[in-house]
Amino acid sequence: MTSDESPNPSSPWHAGERAVQARVGVGERMERFGGRAIRDFMPDQHRDFFAQLPFVVVGSVDGEGWVWASLLAGRPGFAASPDPRRLRIASLPVPGDPLAGALRVGAKIGLLGIELPTRRRNRMNGSIVAIDGDSFTVAVEQSFGNCPQYIQVRDYESAIPPAGGVRVETFAALDDAARALVTRSDTFFVASSSGGDPTQRRHGVDVSHRGGRPGFVGIDDDGALVVPDYAGNRFFNTLGNLTANPRAGLLFADFASGDLLQIAGTVTIVWDGPLLAAYAGAERLWRVAPAQGRWLRGALPLRLALREFSPTLRGTGTWAEARAG
Repeated sequence: MTSDESPNPSSPWHAGERAVQARVGVGERMERFGGRAIRDFMPDQHRDFFAQLPFVVVGSVDGEGWVWASLLAGRPGFAASPDPRRLRIASLPVPGDPLAGALRVGAKIGLLGIELPTRRRNRMNGSIVAIDGDSFTVAVEQSFGNCPQYIQVRDYESAIPPAGGVRVETFAALDDAARALVTRSDTFFVASSSGGDPTQRRHGVDVSHRGGRPGFVGIDDDGALVVPDYAGNRFFNTLGNLTANPRAGLLFADFASGDLLQIAGTVTIVWDGPLLAAYAGAERLWRVAPAQGRWLRGALPLRLALREFSPTLRGTGTWAEARAG
């Protein structure tokens, strides 16, 4: 089906999501389940959850159509919901973060609230309806919870305001430091957009979490990042967006130094083949060809210490193991 509209008027899914759901055989189940799982308002527990967070992850699209994942931080309460259909964020991006140019009234945006010490996470996607001084307000279009799979437990150690401001470094190809962070990470965040006509009801931006064993993300000989896609909630928000619009923004955080690495690129989904077969636990792979990126040195004003890996990582593999297999 090529139309953006589903035969079910209450369906929250756009054409890309429905295509992936159909491909893996869960389309009918998701049509029945979607209206109950994804709401157009925030339940009270989600509103309270966002209010206790010291940071949120944000997905946005810049003026050239590139998708970016960013991080905004503040004292708990900086993200507050005045009513079930709005979320106000009292924090703005650092200069040089592409999110700074994407914040405008009417822009689509994705928000991920994630609490690493408890492995809780909720997502909210919507449109910016107001920008006021050091804050902006998002109207809720989709609100839903996610399970704790693949989230590593990290404890907050300290809050460290940037000394002398955040240093921004742009690049067209991954430098050695970027490659080192990517290939040792056990966590990253991915923003995606369904693209197309922004007036369509199901058009939007989404941002999500991905986790694995250290080294689960690889860098191929051609410079593409290779990411295993493990079993999840079967919503396929990210894969559905990438099917409709193959641009993504990846965000890697160095939780010890506070440096953030942003990568914007084009994604190819690998549905089968020997490399996929050798990647333990992977149902699909993504190949992300970086187009541009930024280091935001010291932009994360928190330090977090790893306490425990997710138990769902048992049976998952790494890039080195897949290549050797």
